[in-house]
Amino acid sequence: MDLTRTARRALPRWKGRQIAAVLFDLDGTLLDTAADIALALNRAVAELGWAPVPEVQVRTMIGRGAPMLIRRVALAQQRALEEPDLAALTERFFHHYGALQESDEATARPFAAVPETLQELHAGGLRLAIVTNKQRRFAQSLMRRLRLDAWIDCIVGGDSCEHRKPDREPLLFARHSLRVPSSESLMVGDSITDVQSARAAGIPVICVTYGYNEGLDPRALPCDALVESLAQLPALLLGR
Repeated sequence: MDLTRTARRALPRWKGRQIAAVLFDLDGTLLDTAADIALALNRAVAELGWAPVPEVQVRTMIGRGAPMLIRRVALAQQRALEEPDLAALTERFFHHYGALQESDEATARPFAAVPETLQELHAGGLRLAIVTNKQRRFAQSLMRRLRLDAWIDCIVGGDSCEHRKPDREPLLFARHSLRVPSSESLMVGDSITDVQSARAAGIPVICVTYGYNEGLDPRALPCDALVESLAQLPALLLGR
């Protein structure tokens, strides 16, 4: 028996290509974090006397990092925001978000089937990374608190590289950290930011249909495939 050939057939594959690593977006893909983001945001803007932002509206503003979230709030409330003010307000948001993560008020939860999917993909020999525009410390804290960190080999945050998604740099940083070529990597996300980043990095991308996507329907994303649930990934990649 040719054991090398047998092992090669057993490797994870997608659309005929060997896959060694899956790079996941965090907010809107693995975790529903909108309520916590909205609470921290409203505590930050309240310090300036701004009106609170409803959670349903915050869900349409999530994407491209905290500074963009602050800019979108300012635009929605027709407020001028100079760069020093943006930086200060972003830091206040980080303060409140960090404090929230250490409290019993935090409500972030994995979407359906996320723990089981991560465990199965990891057991199937895939290396798993998170590539998010959220600061790395917050992503690490969330994964530890929700007991999902055991299956994650690498976390790349919005402060890990010079550029955030949709730039390709965070994805390339992740696959380099995993020592996996782009040709054997796969991105899983929920937004046009993830699609653009994956395309720039030369990595195929699967999108979930339930994510935030800056308020737009994820089903319209120009990705390589759509899944209703991450529970579909083991069958797609491992043949299970």
